[in-house]
Amino acid sequence: MKRANILTTQPDAYKAIMALENYVISSEIDPIHKELIKLRSSQINGCAYCLDMHSRDARKLGETEQRIYTLSAWKDTPFFDEKEQAILALTEEVTLINKAGVSDETYNKATELLSAKYVGQVILAIVTINAWNRISISSHFQPALQK
Repeated sequence: MKRANILTTQPDAYKAIMALENYVISSEIDPIHKELIKLRSSQINGCAYCLDMHSRDARKLGETEQRIYTLSAWKDTPFFDEKEQAILALTEEVTLINKAGVSDETYNKATELLSAKYVGQVILAIVTINAWNRISISSHFQPALQK
């Protein structure tokens, strides 16, 4: 059974989440950092629609295939710099917040390497992609096959 598209059945909610998305877009977060956040959260949440979209977006920004392919194992590669590692750790803990929250170690490392303002923007980016993932998954959004 086809599910209702919450984005069209709830236009006011769609406007609200787009306002948050537009805030993230206009934030100081580096575009590659934004895509890493979106990809890692979408991997954790199993959102095929968002993984497809954001892997293409990341490639357009110059992200390498190797880093995209190994993102789920970022801790075991030398491909991500210290700031990216802090962002990815924060992304995992916020996405999986019900497991153990966000540790002081992860939060403090991120603010040490970035800034409190940047970390705040990163957290909002993580929250936003998690909302999109939940909408996409619950609505059964499917990526189109690229030929």
